[in-house]
Amino acid sequence: MLAAITVQAQYVYKGTVYNSKKLPLQQVKITIKSNSSTAYTNVLGMFEMVSKNTIDTIDVVLAGFEKQTLLITAQQPLIIILKNDGATVAINKPKLISFTKNAERNTRYNPYVSDETYFKLIENEFVKAQQFPHTSFSLNVNKASYSNVRRFINGNSMVPPDAVRIEELINYFNIGYQQPSKNEVFKVMHQVVDCPWNNQNKLLCLNISAQKINIDTLPPSNIVFLIDVSGSMDMPNRLPLLKEAFQLFVKNMRPVDKVSIVTYGGVVGTWLAPTFGSEQQYIIDAIEKLQAAGDTPGEAAIVAAYKLASDNFIPGGNNRVIIATDGDFNVGQTSEKALDALITKQRQTGIYLTCLGVGMGNLKDSKLQTLAKRGNGNYAYLDNLQEAEKVLVHEITETMYAVADDAFINIEFNADAVQQYKLIGFDNKREAIQDATSDVDGGEIGSGSSTFAIFEIIPNSNDSLLNMATLQLKYHDVKDATQQYKMVNYSITSKTQNEYFKDAQLAAAIALFGLKLKLSPFVKHISWQQVKAITQAAIDHQNYLQTAFLALVEQAVNIYEPKKKKKKNLF
Repeated sequence: MLAAITVQAQYVYKGTVYNSKKLPLQQVKITIKSNSSTAYTNVLGMFEMVSKNTIDTIDVVLAGFEKQTLLITAQQPLIIILKNDGATVAINKPKLISFTKNAERNTRYNPYVSDETYFKLIENEFVKAQQFPHTSFSLNVNKASYSNVRRFINGNSMVPPDAVRIEELINYFNIGYQQPSKNEVFKVMHQVVDCPWNNQNKLLCLNISAQKINIDTLPPSNIVFLIDVSGSMDMPNRLPLLKEAFQLFVKNMRPVDKVSIVTYGGVVGTWLAPTFGSEQQYIIDAIEKLQAAGDTPGEAAIVAAYKLASDNFIPGGNNRVIIATDGDFNVGQTSEKALDALITKQRQTGIYLTCLGVGMGNLKDSKLQTLAKRGNGNYAYLDNLQEAEKVLVHEITETMYAVADDAFINIEFNADAVQQYKLIGFDNKREAIQDATSDVDGGEIGSGSSTFAIFEIIPNSNDSLLNMATLQLKYHDVKDATQQYKMVNYSITSKTQNEYFKDAQLAAAIALFGLKLKLSPFVKHISWQQVKAITQAAIDHQNYLQTAFLALVEQAVNIYEPKKKKKKNLF
């Protein structure tokens, strides 16, 4: 309702803003044209403004909706309905991770387990290069799936097939990183090796290394920790783990960096105002005092964190929200689609997002994946303190500093050399495949990261042809304010490059491990003992991460192919 009362020749206007479904909209910007004063709607969509005029004009603006300019009059009700912006509707369509025009896919999908939620993924199929030579896939540096898989196996449990994202398993190891040439953002490399699960086929392994920012020239950071302190976080592997993790992060802050803390649990509030890294102990003490209680108002918390980051925005700096949660939002917008729309609006601020998942039993992996993807960010799962140290200390530049946005690969296969091809991993959500208008959504690439992609190839009989395919990498350079796509063109041949051979073998072993966990029909003839043997031959036994991977495979062998106990002879 619009009310107006005269207070020292001023009129107070009150109104409510809804969307087309009559749901209240928060954070809508209202500007009075006569004095340029602004206000924002609250969680109920309500606002209050003051003007010296009995009649005035306002602008009503919210990203994702059509702007409205309205004439308002005192003592008249003001109810505003905002319509969705057509361009944003297109942005919010389901996005594909990989795409091959007109290629058929089966509709098999697997259920999620317990109260944990995972997107139902459809495995990529073999595609005939003669009919469909063009394919695309999104690049990303997410690694959450590996540590989540490790959590299940260390708990002596089978892994939900949809929890396995093979590209993330491979990303975890940052295989074969090589610094690009000066002034280049990416270096593209490839290797063709025999397929260890089908000796008739080949594997085309692509390795894309991103520019490594000099740590001495890192821009100042404006970081907002968005920490879930709801009741579900009151377990040792949740809030206590996050407190230790963020304290490790703070100990490596520079004086020019600043951090804020927004918490949500029952209510949303600013726990720590922006504080510079020179006051590390003060920040650590604030983190240590966090306690878990209440519901999980994730929607309002996200809006509050982005607003705090925006208020302290550093032009040319590293502006980022780090959300840490089990993803169990139960107040406000809680579905993946609703969160998708919410975070898409927030990403327009130029603020990046990192998602840190914790916990077990009610992990909402699908929600965190949605937030990271749509928030132009990345996603890691912390199953222990060592993983937290890996993500927030040792790999800090990969996690926190982007060198490219919206990065994706286009490949055109030469049908004379390749009969069929299959992209391993980069599997799509079922709903994205079902939407015929979906397109590939590029990813954020962190400094010094290595992204691996593998195609299983059925070669043509004429294997003397060296030209297998042409590749085009498209991306936005974060330093380029024009946001024009940059391109890297690269020719793929069947020629062996010995310097990349061992890297390709390791990537293939990890891919096979993932395919077995996903219960892929393409490797059902391969035993877990064979997976173990292939892994033993592929790893560097002097590398800690790789030997830990072998131990994980050995644990999986015991879970998926347990030794049968011999029956005792009673006579």
